[in-house]
Amino acid sequence: MNSIKIEAMEDTPRIVFDPENDIFEVSGRSLPEDAALFYEPIIDWLRNYAKNPNKITEMHIKLNYFNTASSKLLLDMLLILEEMVEDGKECIIKWYHDEEDEDMAEAGEEYAELVDVPFSLLTY
Repeated sequence: MNSIKIEAMEDTPRIVFDPENDIFEVSGRSLPEDAALFYEPIIDWLRNYAKNPNKITEMHIKLNYFNTASSKLLLDMLLILEEMVEDGKECIIKWYHDEEDEDMAEAGEEYAELVDVPFSLLTY
């Protein structure tokens, strides 16, 4: 399966989903003008990947800010991982946040409660 790589811009995160190298990362800031339009190809890619995933999928989320529209689409991505777990696939979510950023820590905790996927909250 082809990888998807989108470099970060001022208002969009860096996305690297590279199954060949076991890299699944969302990082930076996510406040695109049209979040649905930005995330649609990413979510479509993840749905296709879920049909034949790697033995283990370890998603690294390293956002320092996201808006409300992005939060729903991030949840959609995490729910695809939850479906994979329900299908017997192994997935792990690693949510990184600055140790002083309580908002991002709380956001990670909320996502951890919403999806039934092994979830680690890590500080940097």
